[in-house]
Amino acid sequence: MKPVRTITATTLPLDRSDVDTDQIIPSDWLKRVERTGFEQGLFSEWREVPDFVLNDPRFADARILVAGPNFGTGSSREHAVWAIQQYGFEAVISPRFGDIFRNNATKIGLVPVQVSEDVGRTLLNAVADDSSIEITIDVEELTVLCAAAGVKVDFPLDRAVQHRLLNGLDDISLTLAHSDAIDSFETSRPNWMPSLA
Repeated sequence: MKPVRTITATTLPLDRSDVDTDQIIPSDWLKRVERTGFEQGLFSEWREVPDFVLNDPRFADARILVAGPNFGTGSSREHAVWAIQQYGFEAVISPRFGDIFRNNATKIGLVPVQVSEDVGRTLLNAVADDSSIEITIDVEELTVLCAAAGVKVDFPLDRAVQHRLLNGLDDISLTLAHSDAIDSFETSRPNWMPSLA
């Protein structure tokens, strides 16, 4: 995955709470064997309603999604994170995230930014009123800045997760960082142990 340091972008306001993973990517999309193309299924049932915010051309270039509380609850499907990221979003801002969704997001480089409910509401209102407003998310400083809304706040992120995002490290990259120790173990372990060779 690519390193994520700073994201400055316009925002899509999803003014809904308790958005679960089945609403993010309906179960019909889980039958795909590829890991691509999920952006077409993002909120696909809601997108059938013409005035749904994702259908609004004013927000077509948004790369940050601002949602209400309890975003990404429900089943543990990685497809929900894939759909959001493949659609073009680089971060999601919400007062609360489902734990599994947040964990899945950080493993592929989608930044989950948790803010207070007051800040979340301020951002939702500001962006709904003016689609040109930009938000800056600084992963190094762990801050969210939206000058137009008068918002500059810190957000929490585990140090190990911050390190992964800043350096673009997925689970495989983290494992390969220990390749010397793995090679050393493989050459010194007893022959009678199982082997993939």
